[in-house]
Amino acid sequence: MREFPESGPPEPLLRAHLEGCFQQECDIDPVILRVRLLRHLGSVLQARCLEQELLPLF
Repeated sequence: MREFPESGPPEPLLRAHLEGCFQQECDIDPVILRVRLLRHLGSVLQARCLEQELLPLF
């Protein structure tokens, strides 16, 4: 990982990094993000219920 001086990364690098993060998250279904959040919060059973909603029916 690149280290920056105490003042932080230069503005253009920070902006480019944030844009890259947003592009990665935009392709993820909101339900998948919710499942991740529930698992992170320790609500495993609720996360499993949502995962069932994502399974194909056939």
